[in-house]
Amino acid sequence: MLRNLALGLCLVASPALAQDKAFTLRAPQALTESGFLQHLLPRFSLKTGIRITVDPDAGDVVLGADGTPVFGDSGTVWHLSDADDPDVDAFQDWLVSDVGKRTIEGFAPDGTPLFTADVGVAAVVVAAAVTGDVVLGEKSSLQKCGRCHVVNETNKMNAIGSTPSFGLMRNFEDWEGRFQTFFLLKPHGAFTQVTDVTDPFPDNLPSPISPIEVTLDEIDAIVAYVATIAPADLGAPVEIQ
Repeated sequence: MLRNLALGLCLVASPALAQDKAFTLRAPQALTESGFLQHLLPRFSLKTGIRITVDPDAGDVVLGADGTPVFGDSGTVWHLSDADDPDVDAFQDWLVSDVGKRTIEGFAPDGTPLFTADVGVAAVVVAAAVTGDVVLGEKSSLQKCGRCHVVNETNKMNAIGSTPSFGLMRNFEDWEGRFQTFFLLKPHGAFTQVTDVTDPFPDNLPSPISPIEVTLDEIDAIVAYVATIAPADLGAPVEIQ
């Protein structure tokens, strides 16, 4: 059963400041129960420290038919209503940024994206700074990903040869979005748990072999580390089929 919960990460130590960097988002129950907001909002909060609480009945800002178009699904364009609030402005800017768009389109529970960031308007693109802990990112990459992928020279002889290396994947134009949402891409979803994001594995199914548990902080750190890796020289551009 899907739970209606307050989504977001408060990254500010002071309670008074935490209240300032927060707002309530009114969204239809169907949109909440899709799991999309549970996928989207923690990533925004992780980058900005702005906490968003979801309420189906009331809110400082509304996802609905009026305001700025921010994403679409099944013929419906969802708009974010206007509000005189810098935190809401930051959320809107993030939604139409490159990273926000990739995050929107990265929600694909069954392998097919359910939402699109292409809503037919000119969007203001905001460059996203990579702010994760690079040292933690390298450590987490080797611990969480190194059993399959070549992360760096350290595990060059211990990975699976058929899986792409981190250096190779740095050639992908959408590498950042792929690393941010890797747990939604096959086969990762079958054995990966993200704290406070993914649902627990079903009790009626056998436990996944060698499951991976990772936090949003670790994912952000992995992305920061991968940003420091030079793309592998493959002699020609990578074409993704």
